[in-house]
Amino acid sequence: MSRTTTKLLAALATVPLVAALAACATPAAGENGDDVVKIGVVGKADPQWAAFEDAAAEAGIDIELVDFADYAQPNPALTEGELDLNQFQHIVYLADYNVSADEDLTPIGATAIYPLGLYSTKYDSVKDIPAGETVAVPNDASNQARALLVLQSAGLVELKSGGSIFSDLADIDEAKSKVKVTALEASLTPTSLPDVAAAVINNDFVADAGLSFEDAIAQDDPSDPNALPYVNIFAARADDADNETYLKLVDIFQTDPDVQAGLLESSGGTAVPVTTPVSDLKDSLAEVEADTKAAKG
Repeated sequence: MSRTTTKLLAALATVPLVAALAACATPAAGENGDDVVKIGVVGKADPQWAAFEDAAAEAGIDIELVDFADYAQPNPALTEGELDLNQFQHIVYLADYNVSADEDLTPIGATAIYPLGLYSTKYDSVKDIPAGETVAVPNDASNQARALLVLQSAGLVELKSGGSIFSDLADIDEAKSKVKVTALEASLTPTSLPDVAAAVINNDFVADAGLSFEDAIAQDDPSDPNALPYVNIFAARADDADNETYLKLVDIFQTDPDVQAGLLESSGGTAVPVTTPVSDLKDSLAEVEADTKAAKG
């Protein structure tokens, strides 16, 4: 494991989900002469996307937002050519997909870093959670690792390795931890709140759970300089990494004031917009992929 990744072992670790699942059976832009750029998202109703559609149209680019209800689908859809781009994930999530699927999707631009929060409808503070209670976390690999780091930072669990971007439930030192942890599909963590002491909830599900971001009783720090692997990105197929239209769309997202205002609104003001150079994103992806391969054996 590289020195930079070793620094991430104590680092925070996003990413987000909502709306109805859209079927993606038709070819993507360029495959049938269609000039529409199809972009897979999670949470199409979020205000930044309406602003983004308007700004893209003003620039002469026709886009179609394809909404997904869970994280597992936008990357395969992009790989199969059903999408031209997607924007829903951070680098760690993309690295895990590329390694597991033996694919080469690549980041073409940064959007934001989102803090990941712990929520409870039973307790007002982490300190109020009794020993032996159960806390829910997302079950997808990258967000589960990040959630466990949040719980460790909050003093609820202790991780045997000290914590890393590869931590999972098996890494919890149960004898030294205050709570038990259960893993659920990310969209189900909010609905688990009546049955658990607290749950780590991805940003896209917070509002739907009737919560606000200010309700979090613990969260990580998205401004941490070691948080690069958790920058959210626009992803494309490797052959499209230099597509001028796609890069123009990234620029619109990063610079249009209405898009940026919508991004902050949809995150309850918690998102930290970033314009990380693509070269840095690709370097981080390559490093995390290498460490992911090593971790998977």
